[in-house]
Amino acid sequence: MAHPGIRGEVWQLQPYGHGAAPPADAIRLHANENPLGPSPLAVEAIVKAAADSNRYPDAGCSKLRSALAKMHEIDENCIVVGNGSDELIHLLGLLFLQPGVSAIAADPSFVRYYAAPPLAGATLHRTPLDVDLKHDLDSMAECFDHATRLVFVANPNNPTGTLVGADDLETLLDRLPDPALLVLDEAYFEYVGAPYSRGLDWVREGRNAMVLRTFSKAYGLAGLRIGVGFARPDIIDAINRAREPFNVGSIAQAAALAALQDQEHLAKTRTLNDEGLRTFHAFCAAYGLRHTDSHANFAFIDLGKDARPIAQAIAHKGVLVRAGLGLDNWIRVNTGLPEQNQAFLDALKEHLE
Repeated sequence: MAHPGIRGEVWQLQPYGHGAAPPADAIRLHANENPLGPSPLAVEAIVKAAADSNRYPDAGCSKLRSALAKMHEIDENCIVVGNGSDELIHLLGLLFLQPGVSAIAADPSFVRYYAAPPLAGATLHRTPLDVDLKHDLDSMAECFDHATRLVFVANPNNPTGTLVGADDLETLLDRLPDPALLVLDEAYFEYVGAPYSRGLDWVREGRNAMVLRTFSKAYGLAGLRIGVGFARPDIIDAINRAREPFNVGSIAQAAALAALQDQEHLAKTRTLNDEGLRTFHAFCAAYGLRHTDSHANFAFIDLGKDARPIAQAIAHKGVLVRAGLGLDNWIRVNTGLPEQNQAFLDALKEHLE
């Protein structure tokens, strides 16, 4: 029996996780990780920073924020660093949501958007993707009213990898009610080949927009949990008042700062990902499988039948992928090393022939 003091909204949520820890020798193509691992410069910084683990970290992530401000030509007061982007999404829920107001997110999209509203007793509007599995921004705008407070757009989207253009997003932003905030989650920003986002421009202009980025994906630091938010100073000030002190560890800060300096590693990551997507999409063409136009570090593939038992069967062969992400016939597989990609395709073939 649940403790009677726990708020009822909590039981609407599902614990986040991938089940039991996978075997050490499993091929991990299920978590959208960087198969190259962290930059060697980041690893070196991790080892060095570990020696000072008896000291509390810089509570304001000042060095990292300074480096990000210089890189993006934006004021440091427009930057906050979190324990992953997940923490920043949670904090936005604390700041903006309460009973009687609402948030909007696409379906399917990143599951953490769905957790913030019920925790705050707020309403969540989930709008279906369009026929190309992109955000249907018109449908999202149709949900706008005086109660709207947060609008989440993952761009590229997870799990589909699809992208919406800056002009369409600006139209959405123009229609946004004054009390609301457009949250642009750009976790896969570094994988998109051409400039596509004007989110930071909108932040510089002081508009009601926030951009989320992460070091978990292209920078290969998922295990250290470090995300970044860009917004106008009053929003950042509010987040800093609500967040935990020392929310980002010193090792994570040092690793992220070093990772920013290694653009060669980032370029190798992009190249490997592009090759992996081409391999997956060529396989889809050969077998007549539909796939999205993914701009992230994963392919999203329609198997034409329930993908969940196939994902389980592939896992028994030591290759981990994801299914059951809101579209039952679709499977999400992140790009790995060439031999890992081939192991997945070899295992998948058995269920297509």
